[in-house]
Amino acid sequence: MIIEYTGRHTTVTPKHKSLVEAGMERIDRVTNRCTSAHVILEEDKYRKIAEVTVQCRGEKLVATSEATEMETALHDALQKVEMQAIRHKERHTTVRDHQSKPLAV
Repeated sequence: MIIEYTGRHTTVTPKHKSLVEAGMERIDRVTNRCTSAHVILEEDKYRKIAEVTVQCRGEKLVATSEATEMETALHDALQKVEMQAIRHKERHTTVRDHQSKPLAV
């Protein structure tokens, strides 16, 4: 999976990258279909904002989180994306299982 990092008014540290890579491994285990991700880390005066966008086949998963610490915001955003991936996978399997199967002749 290709991961792009953008830091707005902040630098992306190796600690942030390792957190993102661990979160993307969890998301990739759930979906097995994701191709790229874009992580935006933004810092205002007293708030840190993390935005994670994951591009999967036919769907785009996006989550934003805000906290006083960047690690907390990043963890929360990755958690939200993981929950979205789980919901999409469950929806996909439910639709697939309920489709009518052709009759054997």
